[in-house]
Amino acid sequence: MKSLAIALALLSAVALAVGTQLQNGAVDRQRRATLIETSHLTFKQLMSLLRRPQWVSGAAISAIALVLQFTALTLAPLILVQPIGASALVLVAIINAKVTKTKLNQASITAIALCTLGLGAFVLMAHEVAVEPEIDDQALITILSIALSLIAIFWSVLLRGATRYKPLTFIIGAGVLYGFVATLTKVVVKRLFSQGGFGRIINLEFELVTDGLTILALLSMLAAAFLGGWFVQNAYTSGPPDLVIAGLTVIDPLIAVSIGVILLNEAMNASLMVMLGFIASGAVAVVGVYLLSKVHPELNKPV
Repeated sequence: MKSLAIALALLSAVALAVGTQLQNGAVDRQRRATLIETSHLTFKQLMSLLRRPQWVSGAAISAIALVLQFTALTLAPLILVQPIGASALVLVAIINAKVTKTKLNQASITAIALCTLGLGAFVLMAHEVAVEPEIDDQALITILSIALSLIAIFWSVLLRGATRYKPLTFIIGAGVLYGFVATLTKVVVKRLFSQGGFGRIINLEFELVTDGLTILALLSMLAAAFLGGWFVQNAYTSGPPDLVIAGLTVIDPLIAVSIGVILLNEAMNASLMVMLGFIASGAVAVVGVYLLSKVHPELNKPV
């Protein structure tokens, strides 16, 4: 099952790379047409993207990527599946360089390599130690408390207006929110199908606390996905797609993996050396994203 999950996660990364490039191109055209002096999208302008076939195609392909990713999550632990998405970073960097005729400088290549190597090392270690214990009510309450607090914080960003914030804000926000989307999806699927929740609902044996928490997790997942989508589109507007994908494929899995290790106990079999390896490889990947946000050549191109 782990091998199949890895294969699905890799296919998801390819679809994500293609979908990201298409959406970024459509959002960039929207910005140039109507947002010459700004670097964000209002809700109305976001809705107008639905009339752009390129954006719709990119969104559809990105949706396929999510389906593949969520399927992989049903087959293997979070700490194994989520980091594999980093391979999309390399694909997006190559595609975007060709599309925009922007040559990647050495610093950008180094930053991408750090992202990919850091998360690649993480996956190799996770493959050996990852397990899937049951998700109890107390763990879910803790996850939901954090998720709902973050949703409230990022909702305030939306209400205050995107012009107040830099591109990295949207990238971090999208990565954090999508990290919780992946986590909550894993939680909901596991509790419904592996822990009997779906059967109880069908048989009208609803357990108020246990199944109520599962439904709240589902609603929180949908809220985080909606808000994360707004952050992603604004990230596309204010930065190149490989910078956006770098944030998503590093911050998203780091959030999900942290929850998997600390709250879901998916690394209970890991030795101290492996845990230190997780920390070191994650730090390398984060440094790569930070460097890419500073040195990417497209960030210095005139609008």
